Amino acid sequence: MSGEVHALFSQYENEYCSKSTELARKTQMIGSLSGEMRRQKQREADSDMKEADQIIKRMEMEARSFSPDKSRSMLAKVREYKADLQRIRTDLQSAGAAAPGGAAARAELGLGDDYYQTSSGQRERMLQTTERLGKTGDRIQQGRQQLLETEELGAGILQNLHSQRQTITHARDTLHGADDNIAKSRRILAGMSRRIMTNKVVMFGIIGLLVAAIIIVIYFKIKS
Repeated sequence: MSGEVHALFSQYENEYCSKSTELARKTQMIGSLSGEMRRQKQREADSDMKEADQIIKRMEMEARSFSPDKSRSMLAKVREYKADLQRIRTDLQSAGAAAPGGAAARAELGLGDDYYQTSSGQRERMLQTTERLGKTGDRIQQGRQQLLETEELGAGILQNLHSQRQTITHARDTLHGADDNIAKSRRILAGMSRRIMTNKVVMFGIIGLLVAAIIIVIYFKIKS
């Protein structure tokens, strides 16, 4: 599905480039025509302008159907095409307002004031647009490289956090084991204390019995 949408966006790009080239040609012709032919060519250019505008809108809709990281480069192209179409619209308005006939012919010879109404000027404008798109592509590539580096850094941080989490978990388990050992030791010491007290009681009992026996023996000896 993603490949189909990419292909559709490229198709819209080709349609726009073809339409903008046709618009540039008609804009140049308008300046050299007069009368009904001039008005007809103006109507055709206006119609082509609307079609070009619709193509750009469809391109923008297709670009926005992607996730933000994938649509960023396509939306940058859409902005370039919008700016290019606005320049063509300005050129078309200037051509429609200019005096017919001689002004465009003089411009084609390099004698007029508006160089960009000539075919050479139109070619230069298209080359400039292509160059701007190429620079935009370079900036997008740099941004993509920075994004990849950021993702790698984020992955490294996540890996470190995971390692630290495992260390903390191991330390916590060790502490739990130590707590269990301490509890066992306390129980053993308590048992030992009870046995010591019991032994003391027994010992004191035996001593008491021995003392009583000695006293009885001494008593009978004295009496006898």
